[in-house]
Amino acid sequence: MIPLRDTIRSKHFPIVTVAIIAANLLIFLYELSLSHRELDLLVRTLGVVPARELGHLALAPFSLETYFPFLTSMFLHGGWIHVLGNMLYLWVFGDNVEDIMGHFRFLVFYLFTGFIGGLLHVWMNPDSHVPTIGASGAVAGVLGAYFVSFPHSRVLTLVPIFIFITLVELPAVLFLFLWFGLQLLSGVASLGVPGEPVAWWAHIGGFVSGAVLVHVFRRR
Repeated sequence: MIPLRDTIRSKHFPIVTVAIIAANLLIFLYELSLSHRELDLLVRTLGVVPARELGHLALAPFSLETYFPFLTSMFLHGGWIHVLGNMLYLWVFGDNVEDIMGHFRFLVFYLFTGFIGGLLHVWMNPDSHVPTIGASGAVAGVLGAYFVSFPHSRVLTLVPIFIFITLVELPAVLFLFLWFGLQLLSGVASLGVPGEPVAWWAHIGGFVSGAVLVHVFRRR
């Protein structure tokens, strides 16, 4: 399912959402300019490698350097579908969440839920040496916040049915419930699978933390 737009218009221009999308696209264009060797080094250095990060957390839990990959990995992507998919979801759902939080709170919320998602991914894959990148955990945090904040919204969605594609307006709670259910099923199925390339548990951790922390970050 591909979301195109929701039915709730934001009251203010979502400057942080737009800035995050622009930053991700510009960084991805930079990735395209690198050689295969340079890109591999960049991903391994700035991506989250669970086994490595667990070692850093054990040895230097209060060092900023320990947490740096959790931040930088949110702005790297592995391909056009990866980056455009994440940014589409952020564009559809981010403006309304930014509206209820305010710009600065939304930025902190976005980064924090992405960090929590990254931590859960590391915890669930402690022996993995596969670097993971992408904004999915942070975007999932936005989806979780939207899920509990706009229960009456609807989402215009592209739905593939066999060889056909149709437009359907779905309740946002149904759309996001199905999305989260798919992540949860995929996460459970990936347990014990060595070298799983998709950070399903980062999606799950981001969504759940977003649904909970929206009550903290929402403007009174």
